[in-house]
Amino acid sequence: MPILGSFGAAAAKGLGLTAGEVFQQYNVDFLVVAGGGGGGPIGGGGGGGGFRTLSTQQISTGNTITVTVGTGGPTADNGGASSIASSEFSTFASSGGGGGGNHYGNGDPGGSGGGGGAYSGSPGSTGGSGNQGGYTPSEGNNGGNVNSSTQESGAGGGGGANTGGNGGGSPGGPGGNGATSSITGSAVDYAGGGGGAGRGDTGTPAGPGGNGGGGAGAGSGNGTGQAGTDGKGGGGGASGWGPGSFPPGVGGDGVVIISVPTVNYAKSQGTTGSPTVTTSGTNTILTYTATGTYKP
Repeated sequence: MPILGSFGAAAAKGLGLTAGEVFQQYNVDFLVVAGGGGGGPIGGGGGGGGFRTLSTQQISTGNTITVTVGTGGPTADNGGASSIASSEFSTFASSGGGGGGNHYGNGDPGGSGGGGGAYSGSPGSTGGSGNQGGYTPSEGNNGGNVNSSTQESGAGGGGGANTGGNGGGSPGGPGGNGATSSITGSAVDYAGGGGGAGRGDTGTPAGPGGNGGGGAGAGSGNGTGQAGTDGKGGGGGASGWGPGSFPPGVGGDGVVIISVPTVNYAKSQGTTGSPTVTTSGTNTILTYTATGTYKP
């Protein structure tokens, strides 16, 4: 958008500007992905972090945007929320992915829900619900369930685009696929769910992670779950059966991306938090993998 005008010294100082600076208003786009949930031990995959987009949000010179990036969840625990906030618009946040269920346990709710834990017997285990923030459109999907008493395998965590696969049979449930964004100029998947645990002594393989950074689950003999991918908010994969104790995969850290018209970015007052700066067409892309700020 064009420059709207300039102010005198008193008006400029009221907006946080110095005398002689030029006031700007322009539209930017945001992608906000929370941290993924951790996988469960002999359990379900972690849910992908909440996935939300905000397009053509008007921002103004002098109003700092604060960026918070959620970290991935540890064992069977939720990831951290991600958000953007400014004095000129309400906080825009996404919920951390739900932790995968422990052995015999249910998955936790989250941006996408964690998968139900490996279980033998009735009534089985359930996946956590997605869209914990109650947003429209939804930020994520439910984790899978385990409703079979014949074999013990975990369910997959939900992803930004799909529900996690059910466990209980062969193989463990796959993580739900993540959602796609092209804010960087290329189509990239984020917020994939983690895969559910398998059971090696019955030949039951583990579930794969969902597209978008979901970690694969594991079975016995190779029982360590794969971590979710940092910078994508993927859910961690569940760990498998012993002998011994194997750790599940932790959730992947989230990401916040801001797409700014390059002509306006060139006149901005800078950033903190060391975002990666790239360009795509006429826009400059700021990718935050840690908490920081952008000041127009």
